[in-house]
Amino acid sequence: MTDRAADLLIRAGAVHTLVPGQPPQRALAVRGDRIAAVSPDPSGLDDRVGARTTVHDLPGATVLPAFDDTHTHLILAGYGAHDVPVQEARTIPEFLDLIRQRATTTPEGEWIRTTTNWQELNLAERRLPTAAELDRATDRHPVLVKRGGHNDVVNTYALRLAGITEDTPVPPGGVIGRDGDGHLNGRLVDNAMPLVERLLPDPDRARRIEGLRLASGQYAATGIGTVRDCAVTPDDYAVLLAAREAGALSTRVRALISALGLTSKAQVEDLLDAMEDWRDGSDPWLRVWGVKFGLDGGLEAGATEEPYACDHAFSGTLTWDPDALVEAVEAVVRRGWRVGTHAYGDRAVRILLDVYERVLQRNPGLPAGTMVMEHGGLAGPEQRARAVALGVPVTIQQPLLHDTAEVEEGFWGPERVARLFPARGWLDLGAQVSAGSDFPVGQFGAMRSVWGMTTRQTVIGVKGPEHAITYDEALTLHTTQAVRLLGEESLRGTLTPGRLADLTIWDLDPALCHGDALRDLNPTHTFVGGLLVTPDGMR
Repeated sequence: MTDRAADLLIRAGAVHTLVPGQPPQRALAVRGDRIAAVSPDPSGLDDRVGARTTVHDLPGATVLPAFDDTHTHLILAGYGAHDVPVQEARTIPEFLDLIRQRATTTPEGEWIRTTTNWQELNLAERRLPTAAELDRATDRHPVLVKRGGHNDVVNTYALRLAGITEDTPVPPGGVIGRDGDGHLNGRLVDNAMPLVERLLPDPDRARRIEGLRLASGQYAATGIGTVRDCAVTPDDYAVLLAAREAGALSTRVRALISALGLTSKAQVEDLLDAMEDWRDGSDPWLRVWGVKFGLDGGLEAGATEEPYACDHAFSGTLTWDPDALVEAVEAVVRRGWRVGTHAYGDRAVRILLDVYERVLQRNPGLPAGTMVMEHGGLAGPEQRARAVALGVPVTIQQPLLHDTAEVEEGFWGPERVARLFPARGWLDLGAQVSAGSDFPVGQFGAMRSVWGMTTRQTVIGVKGPEHAITYDEALTLHTTQAVRLLGEESLRGTLTPGRLADLTIWDLDPALCHGDALRDLNPTHTFVGGLLVTPDGMR
């Protein structure tokens, strides 16, 4: 190859660089893992073609930067590659039969886990299974049924292993479920989940790496080149490191090390000690972004100012004492790490901003964007203005709203659900906003998210159309604004010479697609670092 020869040359109908003011280009060259040049002339980079150059001549195609999913759970997606696929069930008997089938091939006494990306309203019975029902699937294995990141249902075998009885104290910020007669029903919520999950054995390392290979390839197939995984345990991160070493990651990963379930500064300090070896941020594929806290519950336990529509005596659950959270967050930022905190209901949003404001007052000079609000679901005008004034970025997840709107209306009522994830209000205030999916609660996908933010469509129709944003705005929340959150503006986000060659090719211009055509649109090619990624993760 000559000094100017490219490894990859793309000629396209339009290369949208996302550089402000730059018109669409027609050709893009990649050398190594970087963009080498762009040109407005489709033949303008032909002098860079050498014997080893791969040329894609696609005169009708559109090229965009690869997307970031700024709040998702690749670790759970990796588990799901091998777990019982209960998202396929449409009734509880079908759900139980899938577990029963897995039990026939699982040695007695070994754990059986399910996938997490399902909703009970997709079942004919429109409810979660119970411990007694799981017992009918198998009473010879402990069973862990997960739905999203905030709810577990376990069978009697698992309750017995964990020592959970009707006299077990409920952990602060958690729920141990009971039926109408006061007996245990197997459900564990938020801070009660570790009572059982701490017993799970470490899965086979090779199996987990294979799961991450499959899952990251599936993200890339939808146009996502970087994921910000918002609940990574130290053990999970060790597996990510091994997957990176094995070449099994098809997306870049920015990990938030999980402090979920912790309730004191001392526990957080122990976690920070374990993170000391991960400060090196030189690997562009895998880095630790910071620490993840949770302040309130999810769909069923988000902390609200007003009582729930379904239970006027309930206003959600806080998982941290605010004073203790100030101390814990301060411990993190004083060690030089960033913080992302889950706050879903409007009461949690208000309290989190109180916490962050106190930390900022006690630690003047913290770098911008050190403390991030994850979700900010019911952030009203006053709290949005506070977040902007404090310089607190927010991540929003329209796919979460799309997939769970019916569930949430049962808890909060239609008016509050329509106010979730007010993208228009955030942007009009000049807030630093980026977007993601919150998989497994919402379905990941580059254009699925864009479609949702531009239409406000949900499984039960349009909710809060006044909060919709434009296609161009939605695009930036997954690209230029996403890399700003990650502090990687000089590396990614625009198709500019010298930036990492993370890009997607679409046979249709997404800007011209509408309705289901945009929702279901996937790229024909995704390149990460100049390498072509296929759905099975192979490059």
